[in-house]
Amino acid sequence: MTGGAAPTGVATGTGGAATTGPAAVTGGAAPATAPLAGLRVLDLATLFAGPLAATLLGDFGAEVVKVEHPVRPDPSRGHGPAKDGVGLWWKLLGRNKRTMTLDLSTPGGRDTLLRLAAGADVVVENFRPGTLERWGLGWPELSAANPRLVLARVTAFGQHGPYSRRPGFGTLAEAMSGFAAITGEPDGPPALPPFGLADSIAALTTAYAVMTALAGRDRTGHGQVVDLAIIEPILTVLGPHPLWYDQLGYVQPRTGNRSTNNAPRNTYRSADGRWLAVSTSAQSVAERVMRLVGRPELIAEPWFATGSGRAGHAPVLDEAVGDWIARHKADEVIAAFEEAEAAVAPVNDVRDVMADPQYAALGTLTEVDDPELGPLRMQNVLFRLSGTPGAIRWAGRPHGADTDAVLTELGLTKAEITALRKEGAL
Repeated sequence: MTGGAAPTGVATGTGGAATTGPAAVTGGAAPATAPLAGLRVLDLATLFAGPLAATLLGDFGAEVVKVEHPVRPDPSRGHGPAKDGVGLWWKLLGRNKRTMTLDLSTPGGRDTLLRLAAGADVVVENFRPGTLERWGLGWPELSAANPRLVLARVTAFGQHGPYSRRPGFGTLAEAMSGFAAITGEPDGPPALPPFGLADSIAALTTAYAVMTALAGRDRTGHGQVVDLAIIEPILTVLGPHPLWYDQLGYVQPRTGNRSTNNAPRNTYRSADGRWLAVSTSAQSVAERVMRLVGRPELIAEPWFATGSGRAGHAPVLDEAVGDWIARHKADEVIAAFEEAEAAVAPVNDVRDVMADPQYAALGTLTEVDDPELGPLRMQNVLFRLSGTPGAIRWAGRPHGADTDAVLTELGLTKAEITALRKEGAL
């Protein structure tokens, strides 16, 4: 597989200076200076964790080909709101990817995938364990076609264990990991996030795992399998819960917006009806907040000297902070906290995010020119590199838009491509 001629003129920039500012938005193939230029990735996965990992690689120059079933495309194309019949989530998830169709369960599809894999560096898949093996596309076959290949397998429960063959989504990981158990009000039910939290954490981890495996390949000359279970990364980001339980038998309860580790930590409503979040993880910040809100006497309380002590008296601290914020407008609160060097932030909805000056300064949101829908505003690449920045070259492309181009670059003739179509492989 080669990157080939990528779509050109698809994206126009708002990115700022390429060396020190946010990533530029460009059209066409990734420049040779992109940090992952020349890295070839086959994205066989659907929905979110696996495909988002491939997106993150593509944002920094990897040549990503999205392989979808001819009649059952990635369901993310139909998730959430659409404009003119075009799914908007896909425009984000499918950016910087060329798209082709291939039915891997057919003989022609299998053989074509092996030919693609022979020239690839990475394959990302999230089929239920045993599916690729049933099609004759397991690790023995893939590694025989390309000993340097890295195969990233992203599944709900991993490749082994009693749950491995169960169907699963990020929601189950949010439940199983302990996240839902500590989320919500103390007297309410466990709460699930209204977005793909576990999938997104797994995607970030998969991208890191792929780069780690590639670094290993640089040392050994051989590829390897990445076994990524979506139930695991979210457990890691929950912190020391297993350690607390192992050593102390402690099970963290649901505490709503409050923390068991420090206080005040909550959301408070201002005089003009806006919600603000306050955090006092550092002792010095907690003291500054108490002075700011006119309650310096609380600092002298013995329990105030530790985060856990303050957390045990959260109602008192919440009342002090909440009463003060309720008497001031949001802008006044933010200005006063900033002057006091205390931590506060508005509770933004997406309308606020789109207008936030800090996000604007960072270039966090950028505009991509899409041939189907016109200008699109979306999140920029995930981080800024001073010397070799990433870029959004185009938004998600139509189903199978690059099939013939990719196969032609692979060396297939028109007759061979036609035969694959007759077989139902494309």
